[in-house]
Amino acid sequence: MAISAQPGCAELTERPGNEPVVSIALPVCNVERYLPDAIESILGQSFENFELIIADFGSTDNSFALAAQYAARDSRIKTFRAENCSLPEARNRASFFGHGKYIAVADADDLYLPDRLRCGVEFMEQHPEIGALGTAVEWISAEGKPLQVVRHPLANSEIQSTLLKYCALWHPTALVRREAFLKAGGYRAVFSVAHDYDLWLRIAEHYQIANLDQATVKYRIHPHQVSVRCLRQQTLYGLAAQASARARRMGRPDPILSTTQITPEFLKALGVSELEQKREVIGCYHQWISHMYLAEEYTAALGKGIEVLQGDLGNIESRRIADLYLTVASLWWRQRRPLKGFLAACRAFITWPAISRRALGAALRRLGLTWRPSAT
Repeated sequence: MAISAQPGCAELTERPGNEPVVSIALPVCNVERYLPDAIESILGQSFENFELIIADFGSTDNSFALAAQYAARDSRIKTFRAENCSLPEARNRASFFGHGKYIAVADADDLYLPDRLRCGVEFMEQHPEIGALGTAVEWISAEGKPLQVVRHPLANSEIQSTLLKYCALWHPTALVRREAFLKAGGYRAVFSVAHDYDLWLRIAEHYQIANLDQATVKYRIHPHQVSVRCLRQQTLYGLAAQASARARRMGRPDPILSTTQITPEFLKALGVSELEQKREVIGCYHQWISHMYLAEEYTAALGKGIEVLQGDLGNIESRRIADLYLTVASLWWRQRRPLKGFLAACRAFITWPAISRRALGAALRRLGLTWRPSAT
């Protein structure tokens, strides 16, 4: 379907053989609650020259039937069952199936804003050196309530230095040049989670990376998303992606090619100590607990907090443990369990007495008062 000309991308309204400009790869599995809204947000794009490829990789609900109903009404939508495969394999099948010059990532629980594709295509056409482009995201709750806009670094130089520390692109905002995706080899199946992080690290070795300051996707924060359900695994796999990238950049063979499973023992063989793994896992747990708190998913946040506090905290800094206890205390209060909240707060103060001054200062600030602890 031809579209009206857009600044910077008029020459792409039609491609040879009527091929679409963008292939949107959408893997689905038991997401019937969110899928119609996700598809509707894609069909409402101001840039219309795209194909939407929906790969169902094991749904037992009505997800595939819903996708098929949309495909029957819009010829740009293609659906197929990706049997017996993982999430990264389903993403690959959908991405390789397409014909667009660019591959856009989509997740069934997120929403495209109307100019998501137009902004990305215009930027990529003007910057052929960019292999992958991300944008800011607007976080929303499970019910769609706006939470906040979150951004990553914009320029390639800053993204390149940041990537070895953490993932600096929001996956559902990504627009990837097909040639860059093919050169990197797509997603690697061994990364059942954190496969996007591993992909950006590999693309960044051959292309520049960029982010737009504009939010183009509504990113849903809820307890059932993969990042929460597989939190420990995702954290360890992220460490593996970093170690793998460091090895390649030093001219050594990629260690991931020699394994079919990423385990704590494998990470130790790559030089990531048990303590480093533990610190990273606790940090990521605390981060996602904060995200759940923001989304008012207090029960899920509390469950994750209790889970990590009941784990092995040996050699972890007292400050970090106390911070987590204080967060759990606040969540108990939210659950109207003041006694448990009080006990968790006491554990925080016992674990790291200095936190009492921070907690008192925060309480006074909420009351509009000021307080500075004594320097003695």
